[in-house]
Amino acid sequence: MPPTDRIRDHAGQGAPTVAAQRTRRRLRADQARQLADLLRHQLLTGGFPAGTLPHESTLATEYRASRNTVRQALDLLRAEGLVERLPGVGTVVVAQKYPHGLDRLMGLAETLHEHGRVTNEVRTMGPVPAPAPVAERLRVPPGADVLYIERLRRLNGLPLSLDLTYIPLDIGAALLGCDLENTDVFRLLESLTGQRLGHADITLEAVNADAHSAAVLQAPCRAAVLMLERLTHLADGRPVDLEFIRFRGDRITMSGLLYRSL
Repeated sequence: MPPTDRIRDHAGQGAPTVAAQRTRRRLRADQARQLADLLRHQLLTGGFPAGTLPHESTLATEYRASRNTVRQALDLLRAEGLVERLPGVGTVVVAQKYPHGLDRLMGLAETLHEHGRVTNEVRTMGPVPAPAPVAERLRVPPGADVLYIERLRRLNGLPLSLDLTYIPLDIGAALLGCDLENTDVFRLLESLTGQRLGHADITLEAVNADAHSAAVLQAPCRAAVLMLERLTHLADGRPVDLEFIRFRGDRITMSGLLYRSL
């Protein structure tokens, strides 16, 4: 019997083929990812108030999954730094992500006031010639000076975000004497201009942290960070604040309330 026929005959008798094994592994990986998503939601919303996850067998029964699938799902969460396995204790929650809403225009301290104190380390501050994309978005003449601010923002002492901010100099010059270490720029802008902030255009994407950003945020180099680009306008429509904010992805989660409109 030719070799190819022997292989077909052997497979036909129920022996697992390479393709079948790969399919099973892929299905188990898919199921593990699905389970990890469900468990992550519970982790981040206080679903395990005691700080310890149920036993693997309990999770397997509750989610109708195999023990191997449960272990793979927990391995994914462990790789994200959300849980850890402790001998004699089980799987425990070791990290917390803080909620950052995307449906209200608020400063970081206003957003996270229920979770602790936000402080700002002003790393750089002063006038700089506006790069062309900045000048265009802030509607200032090309090359005109704008106020540039770089801040490391911490929540309860933990590095949370690295903020790069550009502000038109006719408004920003007054910020030079303000307490930027303990006050959101948004509050200061409203106080200085006598106007409320109106709206902001935002873009959110995941990027890899460059060596400098990773060092400042005390995160692994090339770790995924959430990049929020935000152009904020006063109530009269004038753009006054262009920000590039890098959030540590393991410490923040973005959420919002969306309405369907056709």
